Amino acid sequence: MKTLFLLASILTLTIFSANAQDNLTQTTIQAVLTGNQGQVIQLANAFSEEQYDWRPTEGVVSVGEALLHVAGGNYYLASKMGFAPPEDVDLMKLNKITGKENIIAALEKSNAFVLEKITKVATASLNEEVDFGFAKMNKLGGLLAIMEHNGEHKGQLIAYARSNGVVPPWSK
Repeated sequence: MKTLFLLASILTLTIFSANAQDNLTQTTIQAVLTGNQGQVIQLANAFSEEQYDWRPTEGVVSVGEALLHVAGGNYYLASKMGFAPPEDVDLMKLNKITGKENIIAALEKSNAFVLEKITKVATASLNEEVDFGFAKMNKLGGLLAIMEHNGEHKGQLIAYARSNGVVPPWSK
């Protein structure tokens, strides 16, 4: 009986380990993206309501517009990989959202959406080509683009914060 239990345990661990390895790329990207998204949300909360309209110069996106751009990017990139945005999300009206609380809520919803979809990309499909409109790349490139896009705008928002006397919460 002990031998049977031991064999069953080894088989279970082997299957679990193989499945974990199958999604290693997706879960790693998801973990890095989670950190970036968390810091963007911290920055979003650190800005005052009035600072959401601040822009470094005319013609450049404001704080609120940059946050909504990140939300839109999450939905757009995921949609190109076959994941339609939730039915209650209208990408054409996303940039019309106003107010700090509403903008943060829209960003958090897009963050949760894209984090969930990352692990739904099958490992076997990571090399499938996708036309993202701005470039053709494989799905792995698309997942990396999601991560990079969030990181790029985290940097933008750090510069916006410093220009407005807002200290990024994690560096206090």
